[in-house]
Amino acid sequence: MASSIDEHILRTTKEIVVKFIEVGRVSPTSFDESFKNIFSTVNDCVKGVQQPSSSQNGESRSS
Repeated sequence: MASSIDEHILRTTKEIVVKFIEVGRVSPTSFDESFKNIFSTVNDCVKGVQQPSSSQNGESRSS
């Protein structure tokens, strides 16, 4: 299952980078750094959602 999630993360990262290239936000000179940053962000978001946080365990949240 983890490989499927990693595959989705990689595919999502690719789609975001392609869109950024199309609109001119990513250039060939910044591709390497941009791809790594976007992958890291998507990976952290997806894997952060998989783990329950303490605020979801019945603890009160401040609004």
